[in-house]
Amino acid sequence: MKTVIPIDFRNQDNIEAGQFFDIERLGRGEYRLVMTDPPKNQGLVETLLACPSKGWFVPVESESADSLEVPS
Repeated sequence: MKTVIPIDFRNQDNIEAGQFFDIERLGRGEYRLVMTDPPKNQGLVETLLACPSKGWFVPVESESADSLEVPS
């Protein structure tokens, strides 16, 4: 969902395009926006796959940390 925040508010609070907000419903017709951090690494895979040098990045299957040995 996209929401447009008026430029006066954006300028006062240094809000830039692409920033994330949670929307809390306070009551009928009343809402509060709370600025949040974007999810970590959001868009990273898409960015890497869009690299002009194709083939240097290949997604790999993840491993379980259970197979790692912990030094004593």
